[in-house]
Amino acid sequence: MLVISLKDGSPDLQNSVGSIHLNFHVNSHFDWLARFYDRALPFTRLEQLLKVLDLPHAGSLLDAGGGTGRVAETLRPHVDWVLVVDVSRGMLVQARQKNLPVTSTQAEHLPFPNGTFERVLMMDALHHVVDQAQTIRELYRVLKAGGRLVIGEPDYRLFSIKLIAVAEKLALMRSHFIYPAQIAELFPPEAKVQIEKEEYTAWVIGEK
Repeated sequence: MLVISLKDGSPDLQNSVGSIHLNFHVNSHFDWLARFYDRALPFTRLEQLLKVLDLPHAGSLLDAGGGTGRVAETLRPHVDWVLVVDVSRGMLVQARQKNLPVTSTQAEHLPFPNGTFERVLMMDALHHVVDQAQTIRELYRVLKAGGRLVIGEPDYRLFSIKLIAVAEKLALMRSHFIYPAQIAELFPPEAKVQIEKEEYTAWVIGEK
């Protein structure tokens, strides 16, 4: 049992890690890559990410599928508190070494109350989850009213991204890329959704 206490009077967040084996085959890839991930894929899009997340902003941010915390670490100065969630324990070991709070859980079943976070981010991870629709429902559920949920994904409209999708399937990573408009359709109908593009990334932004 992993228990994390939020500051400023927020409720304790608790999560059992017993379900991690459900994604073992995919996780084994990321557990193996964890030690090299930051060096192989350094994060360089802070300026654009601050824009789409509308940061700086007071409150907490959930980085779902945040892996090694390479993105969360850059966002930490721009929010009051950030939490990294991932199913790969190898990745989360790296995030803990950055002194980031972490929770090991599936994005489809987040162990947080409704309306917990002012900002929610899933960066380059939606194509790895088992149930994309359920994932977005959960991310939206834990978003506070007036908050912002951002999904950043490789833009599947581009031929180069289609080649990456094929390569990941050949590597048995079970990736499932979808178009930005399809991601937007997974948001609840009451969400205010827009799509922005930056080079190879599509940003799907939903406000609650």
